[in-house]
Amino acid sequence: MKRRHKIIAAISAVPLVAASFLVGCALREFGQTPEDLSAYEDLHYFADGKFHSHEDTPFYPDRVKGGFSWLRFLLSYANSPKKLLPMLRLGRDSFAPAPEELAVYWLGHSSMIVELEGRRFLVDPVFGNAAPVPLVVRRYWPCPLERKDLPPLDYVLITHDHYDHLEYSTIRHLRDWETIFIVPLGVGAHLRKWGVPGEKIRELGWGDEFRESGLSVIAERVRHFSGRTLKTRDSSLWTGYVLKGENRRVFISGDSGYSDSFSAVGEKYGPFDLAFLEIDGWSSGWPGTHLFPEEVIRAFHDLRAEALIPVHWGVFDLAMHPWDESIRMLRSLADEDGGVNLLTPLMGEKLIPGRIPATRWWEGLP
Repeated sequence: MKRRHKIIAAISAVPLVAASFLVGCALREFGQTPEDLSAYEDLHYFADGKFHSHEDTPFYPDRVKGGFSWLRFLLSYANSPKKLLPMLRLGRDSFAPAPEELAVYWLGHSSMIVELEGRRFLVDPVFGNAAPVPLVVRRYWPCPLERKDLPPLDYVLITHDHYDHLEYSTIRHLRDWETIFIVPLGVGAHLRKWGVPGEKIRELGWGDEFRESGLSVIAERVRHFSGRTLKTRDSSLWTGYVLKGENRRVFISGDSGYSDSFSAVGEKYGPFDLAFLEIDGWSSGWPGTHLFPEEVIRAFHDLRAEALIPVHWGVFDLAMHPWDESIRMLRSLADEDGGVNLLTPLMGEKLIPGRIPATRWWEGLP
């Protein structure tokens, strides 16, 4: 009888243990909001203790195709590919000791390695799921590069603190590396909470510039929002980045709805050799939060870019459209336009503009 009671007690404890584990994961992943807001109070895009986009990012649940429920992120994803997407597996020996003049390894979604004039950037690195607890907002397939095989890095670049752009485990992995973390205002609080020494962190507001050895990283305004919990929404900034070397220029949008910020950046810093623009996650339910495919084309021309690499797709099911709908629409729009050099590398493929022809690798996949 005592043994039976012990078994029943052990079984009864399982939900409590699981709940405790999930709560522990979430609290760890939530990060930290900035403690001292006084440095932000004179900024025109900060008020009432929060950062503000220059244009609204409204949410209309009734306009979401099929209706919206947070439970969809717990379930299997009807919009995911049915087979493994083609990709090139990367290891530590895949990277030359000296970075290229201009090259990119797209790792899926918004994660990528950009090489610019001998420096190497790791951008928005996420290797696992995109939520504060396991198994929620899961990847379709594993990343083509394992975290342990990352090459030496000069800079880690974070556009904002959403879970599909800022990953606790990766920051912890990199915290002792000899690299500089360049992040928007307020995001440094997360990194310090997770063990990154403050002297390695550079926080930028819109228009701020980081300079080092002939290279500039400039934060520019985009239309989005931030927050790792509902309570901490907009407690840190979101930004796009201009990477400006002696001869090459790159623009990274991060997440952004369409606005006049693209034309402003194009007029001030263009032309660009490459523009990385997000193409997926759009919905009539949140029209100002992400770029619709036709807006990607407009933003590309606004930026005066020579080539476009689409990002923010192929990994997570964040909206209500099939995994390949955005890239199919964008490819069609680019063909109609005739003036868009659309580069679509495989995940893990080393792309040097002008050397590798564009392919349509997603066509014919289930």
